Amino acid sequence: MTRNEQRATRNRYNLSMKILVAHSPDPDDAFMFYAMVRGKIETGQYEFIQVYQDIQTLNRMCMAGEPDLSAASAAAYPLLWEKYLLMRAGASVGKAYGPIIVARERLSPDDLKGLLVAVPGKMTTAFLAARLAVGEFRHLVLPFDRIIPAVRSGTADAGLLIHEGQLTYENEGLSKVIDLGEWWDGETGLPLVLGVNLVKKSLGAEAIADLTRILSRSISYALTHREEALAYAAGFGRGLDPKALGRFVEMYVNQQTEAMDEEALRGLSELLGRARERGFVPEFQVEITGK
Repeated sequence: MTRNEQRATRNRYNLSMKILVAHSPDPDDAFMFYAMVRGKIETGQYEFIQVYQDIQTLNRMCMAGEPDLSAASAAAYPLLWEKYLLMRAGASVGKAYGPIIVARERLSPDDLKGLLVAVPGKMTTAFLAARLAVGEFRHLVLPFDRIIPAVRSGTADAGLLIHEGQLTYENEGLSKVIDLGEWWDGETGLPLVLGVNLVKKSLGAEAIADLTRILSRSISYALTHREEALAYAAGFGRGLDPKALGRFVEMYVNQQTEAMDEEALRGLSELLGRARERGFVPEFQVEITGK
């Protein structure tokens, strides 16, 4: 039975289509997926099954083709484009801010080349941007929430921070070495696209179009009903106070998240183009859905 025939059968008997949605257990992702997974918007025949994993694990899951719709690192897209389409909606985009490398003492970016840096995964955009900015460096892969403790304890000389660590590192007595979003802005004047959402090609054109619309509406709902969506996102905040939670969500869920504009797409193209020139990612084609 073809996918169109399966869809017609589901519609005839009012059956649901189960969609495995994977995203990180972080407040920004929770905020944008809130409306679609909590029934705040019309989702038609689709029933969403959620999986929460850190971004490196999500990248690996997509390599195996497991999720139907998933958050992923922009840096991982060249490894995933044959299975997944890039969605214009759902991106985490920073303009002059982004992942931060920190250390116990004040260092320059050049100092990092001889040090051990804890990183949240080799397929993350943070790691790619760090290599473009600093060059190659010794690194230790750790779950993102273990990086600050590793730096404080001396297990690593420095750490590459994503998620809420970008806001809390000073409270841990650590110093900024480089903000990769600031560096990228100085290099290019373009936004740094960190995370994206991907949808599996094998779902077929009709389902892809439906899911794209649903995700876009979910983000729009959250931005319109901010306090309601933040209350849900707080459950993923790992102890962030309400002010910091709101600030973090505002950093990475914005108009670019509703739909990447041409400037953000140029930023993504420039980032991956430079990575390809350096041999950090393989050849790929950008195939993107609508809003």
